Amino acid sequence: MQWKIETAVLVGALILVGIAPTLLSGQVSLEDQLKAQYNLAKMGQDSSGYSVTQEGTLLAVQKGGIVGVPYKNMATRTATFQDGTVHASDATGIKNNTFLKAGCGLLHKCPTSPDALNDETATKLFKVGDKVYPTKIAVDLSKDTVTMSIVACDTCNNTDPPTYNKAQVVFKFASGTLAKGNASQVEDTIGQLLAISNNDDSQQQGGSDQGGQGNNNGGGNGQGNSQGGGGGQQQQAAQPQQIEMGQTPDQVKGALGQPDKTVNLGPKQIWVYKDLKVTFLNGRVVDVQ
Repeated sequence: MQWKIETAVLVGALILVGIAPTLLSGQVSLEDQLKAQYNLAKMGQDSSGYSVTQEGTLLAVQKGGIVGVPYKNMATRTATFQDGTVHASDATGIKNNTFLKAGCGLLHKCPTSPDALNDETATKLFKVGDKVYPTKIAVDLSKDTVTMSIVACDTCNNTDPPTYNKAQVVFKFASGTLAKGNASQVEDTIGQLLAISNNDDSQQQGGSDQGGQGNNNGGGNGQGNSQGGGGGQQQQAAQPQQIEMGQTPDQVKGALGQPDKTVNLGPKQIWVYKDLKVTFLNGRVVDVQ
């Protein structure tokens, strides 16, 4: 009995030694940081088929090369993104699947005609500008890869009938990159292929144009430096540089003051200021936009 107690105490001590540095430093894993940045969509199924039951962060495809299949297909096509290039999609998870029974695979063309839209073996090449949702994110530090599963936003892409094509993208990084836990660098790389987007790009562009006009007006005010308006704008622009990963809400509040708006999602909180957005996960800063 005594040796069992001693063993249990030893195991518990080893576990605490393993997690203590993380608890003391307040570090948040890279995967959790990415999940805080990219809200994952959820899929559901009823008698009419699959559909998006909870929307996620909307992403816009920036480069061609990602091949998808209807969501009901048990198979998945996996593309690799490395050094700014999309490499050919491979078929994965298709053993004993109708995907192979139809003769559709790496060496065969799959049906892409309108008649095949409802066929789970049909493939779809995502076009530049197509909108998708992330459904899963996984980080493998040993392989320096980030894998993101995506599903098409058929309502955004005006796809009729809806198929909710899905795909998987593996982002490969240089050795040792992910161990540094630099979420901003990872998000920049993901953004080269899947950029965070609004559903109405025209409104987004219009907002940018209006912002440009506002900057011009600000430039006009800047001619009278004695008014101090330009200095205030420069001070606001410098504020995001004071925010660092892992800071607490009190530290952010001390630097930026009270937020204009707050969004409470349990362990995830978002503070919205006039010109930036700060995301917390478990009481620590994981993203600043």
